[in-house]
Amino acid sequence: MSVTDRPYQELHKQAADEAARRYEDSAAERERVEGRLAAGVRFPDSPDALAVRADRILDRGGLSPSAVVADIHREAMDLPDANERIINLSNELQAWSFLPRGVRAGATVARITLRRDGRELPHGTGFLVSPRLLMTNHHVLPDETFARTCFAEFNAQVTADNLPDTVVRMELDPGAFFAADRRLDFALVAVKPAQDGPAPGEVFGWNRLSVQIGKLVLGEKVNIIGHPSGRLKEIALRDNAVLVRLDDFVHYTTDTEPGNSGSPVFNDQWEVVALHHSGVPKKDDRGRVLRKDGRPWQQGDGDDAIEWVANEGVRISSILKHLAGLDLDPARRALLAEMGPDAGLGQAMGTAPAVPAAAPGAPPERTSAVPGVTTPPVPGVPVTVPMTESETGTERPRVGLRARSTAFGGRRHLVFLHGRDQQEKYPDDLRLSWTAGLNRGLTLASLPPLDPQDVWFPFYGTRLHDLVSGRESTAETIGLDRVSAAAAAEVFAAESPTGSYERLLYEAAARAGMPQNGPATTEGFGSGLVGALHRPLSWLAARSDLDEWTIATFLRDVDLYLGDGAVRQAVLDTVMETMPTSGELVLVTHSLGTVVGMDLLNRLPDGLDPVLLVTAGSPLGMDGVNERLLTRGPHQPPRVRAWVNVWCPTDAVAIGCPLEDERWGKLTQLAVPNGRERAHKMEEYLGHRNAAQEIGGVLRP
Repeated sequence: MSVTDRPYQELHKQAADEAARRYEDSAAERERVEGRLAAGVRFPDSPDALAVRADRILDRGGLSPSAVVADIHREAMDLPDANERIINLSNELQAWSFLPRGVRAGATVARITLRRDGRELPHGTGFLVSPRLLMTNHHVLPDETFARTCFAEFNAQVTADNLPDTVVRMELDPGAFFAADRRLDFALVAVKPAQDGPAPGEVFGWNRLSVQIGKLVLGEKVNIIGHPSGRLKEIALRDNAVLVRLDDFVHYTTDTEPGNSGSPVFNDQWEVVALHHSGVPKKDDRGRVLRKDGRPWQQGDGDDAIEWVANEGVRISSILKHLAGLDLDPARRALLAEMGPDAGLGQAMGTAPAVPAAAPGAPPERTSAVPGVTTPPVPGVPVTVPMTESETGTERPRVGLRARSTAFGGRRHLVFLHGRDQQEKYPDDLRLSWTAGLNRGLTLASLPPLDPQDVWFPFYGTRLHDLVSGRESTAETIGLDRVSAAAAAEVFAAESPTGSYERLLYEAAARAGMPQNGPATTEGFGSGLVGALHRPLSWLAARSDLDEWTIATFLRDVDLYLGDGAVRQAVLDTVMETMPTSGELVLVTHSLGTVVGMDLLNRLPDGLDPVLLVTAGSPLGMDGVNERLLTRGPHQPPRVRAWVNVWCPTDAVAIGCPLEDERWGKLTQLAVPNGRERAHKMEEYLGHRNAAQEIGGVLRP
């Protein structure tokens, strides 16, 4: 650290002293591990830990299942040996994606710099763990006041041509969020976006922290990316091993320096397993820290002179459990919730109470700016924001929303039709967010923005969720903390009403380029670590911007909608409850909503004329989808005058796009580069100039 203020030096010293104490206390365990390593045991951990780790490696695409099958079946071996072999293969055989995934992980790492006395002093390292939150050490950012004197520098690195990259500075925002703990030595702070820009995580990406076990075993390699001694970004790659795993900490041999305080510790699948916080200094029998030359270290010698014998990181699962127990206000809980489902903070964050479907009318509204919307509304355009329950004394309804009768002259109707997984959301929030995205695109196209109240928003999210939950037997109990996405997919396939789930998954993977001439993917061993559906799931996840759980559950809902007549009928009936009955229709659909929309066009009343259909992030190009529509196979949507299909190459749901079959008829195909981690977001699709121009051009009087 470059800070000379004594209080912060003391915090750093305390962290090192406590790490040294834990290192000394765990000497017996470390000697046992080192002895087993010397005896040739590659991963001296428990059989249960090895089994969970092997399963996670396969689930997260850390090793090709075909490589596993080929290696495991070369000789007979029991399950523990097979698990160990999988972990060892993952250490020895890195897929090509190891490097670009590492680059992607490295982009999330920033140098934390301190302003003091007119100078800017490199102070530590931090990394993004959500779109707006950055994690580092408590001894780097001990409190909100100190955090306000610091800023984050992204891209503080050299390029592939060994030239300085363009550094992007972003201010910390501890007033929006700050949490820290001295014992676990972590700090979590909000980062302000650049002026009028997106959240930091939407620019540089962010790390999905996971509370699940299985991310690391004793003897396995780890990687660290940080800013040692304040230098440009560096990486300690795989020349290290985990020695001891304690309840809240882990010890490893890695070449790091003091400026690495706050760095992420990654496994080979680039999952964050620990927060690096201190080196372990060598001490003599009197407890004095020793220099590299064997003499006692003294203040003024500098950290570089210390003989470091190991490094210590704080286990990410321990930090997440601490965060889950914090008493926070709703705004800060919402920021934590953005860390994603793997973080295990869902229950801690709380959910809104269920709202009766028959709730009459809409609550009073007020005019304000849109809170919590990633894509901001256009400045100067008033938008209507529903009042909260605390303001109105009533619960907000989760039912479809009608547009004002005066919208677009009263004869033209803009209808947004959403996709799956919306059951916990409020339709008014969704309508605001979609409209904000469209207004961004309209502004880029030099077209006037829209008022959200001029948009129809049918809502079937709760109805679909209830239908899916009601017909599932075992799938309903599946949770991220219990089984892998591939195991869940096996359940979804077994419960498919027409047996088509597996076909959908394999077709999507084949269209994404998965080779079809590999070894039989149904081969397995032991408890089924190599499952029939793991290969296509991992292939899709590795080549898209979506994770395996999103892909697996999306295809499950598509399969149930197409395969269960009762589900399809109920969804269409729910949508029709909030649809105009006459005039001209501009139907904008997303994800599963594009499938529902194609069926809906067969049920429109004669007086409603569809002048424009927009499909975004659509799976319609898959034969397993279009062959099961009400009008089967690729076809020109009935009565539609114009059709625009918008898709992003990294959106796994849009596999099969562009729609090239001639039977689709005449349509406009728009390929768009959606932002990182936002490939399937409807707000992102609508925010593109060309897509918004197609919609806005039709809506103009």
